[in-house]
Amino acid sequence: MPVPVSQMWTVASYVLKQKIKGRKRYPFVLMLEPLFRCNLACAGCGKIQYPAHILKTDLTPEQCFKAVDECGVPTVSIPGGEPLMHPEIDKIVEGLVARKKYIYLCTNALLLKEKIHLFKPSKYLTFSVHMDGQREHHDFSVCREGGYDKALEGIKVALDKGFRVTTNTTLFDGADPKSVRAFFDDMMELGVEGMMLSPGYSYDKAPDQKHFMGRARIRRMFRAILSNRKPEWKFNLSPLFQEFLMGKRDYACTPWGMPTYNIFGWQKPCYLLQDGYADTFAELMASTAWENYGTESGNPKCANCMVHSGYEASAVNDTFGSLRGFWDTMKATLFSRYPDAGANRLLDEPTQAVHSHNPLVQLKVDSGTQNAVQLEETRA
Repeated sequence: MPVPVSQMWTVASYVLKQKIKGRKRYPFVLMLEPLFRCNLACAGCGKIQYPAHILKTDLTPEQCFKAVDECGVPTVSIPGGEPLMHPEIDKIVEGLVARKKYIYLCTNALLLKEKIHLFKPSKYLTFSVHMDGQREHHDFSVCREGGYDKALEGIKVALDKGFRVTTNTTLFDGADPKSVRAFFDDMMELGVEGMMLSPGYSYDKAPDQKHFMGRARIRRMFRAILSNRKPEWKFNLSPLFQEFLMGKRDYACTPWGMPTYNIFGWQKPCYLLQDGYADTFAELMASTAWENYGTESGNPKCANCMVHSGYEASAVNDTFGSLRGFWDTMKATLFSRYPDAGANRLLDEPTQAVHSHNPLVQLKVDSGTQNAVQLEETRA
């Protein structure tokens, strides 16, 4: 089982309480960004593009605790930037564990071996390691040769010390479904608890704008990847969200389901878009024009989005929103192979080759990574 029973019960109880109280809009997971600084310059991410004075800014542990207490969610995801570069990340995690929050600390794992001594194994702490596929594809995606091997080393150290470890994979156009499925085998053999998947979102500041997929291509790729699956594959995702990615069901976005708090405040409307900020969580919920977001709104920025931060909360809400949703979830959990002869044929279609030594991409990589490293050295 990819998630402990205690965590499943805590999350289910929380969602059911919201239902009983009649709340139509409620948070599911808090996306807590304590910094934007990173030791990578991935071509599909715009975070490192902030000016230096922003990249040097951190949330304090007290600011993080206040945001978590305001929001009241049982689960906290800590992305970034690279959280392990935060000088007080151990204090943040310690405080959240004391609050009995289930934490997913999202990391590229380049510093995991070095920083692992700062943490104690706990059922409340999971290292969610950014792994975008097998070695060549991952290194290309994160724009760092050797990134895969370094992350793999960090995962092994964390597992050996008894930590919960999951992987977090973002897929872009050109990903090879066969290679992704082989990557699943690799991660399961390694011993990670589960795997999270999501298509990439076209951040305005991302250096590479050519490899984000439209919805039709997303469904086609995930149909090929997730159909005819092996029983040993474990996913840290709602079964109904997986079916959404495969094109088997449709959902409206619930951007309030995974609200974001960072150095600017509560981000409107979600982790992916920046349309202003609120000072408090209550203000975020009351002042955001939620009807202006999601595919059905007609907002062009939302047109191709199928990312977990907008739609997994929709799937979880469906699970607990009706007997039909709960039954569909149970069925998807028990009968998860999804036999599909057509999806097998999709696996044989040629994909665009990805080469980590692409000189144009590598030029951006070297420049961005050097800036990130220089920034950290300056800060230290």
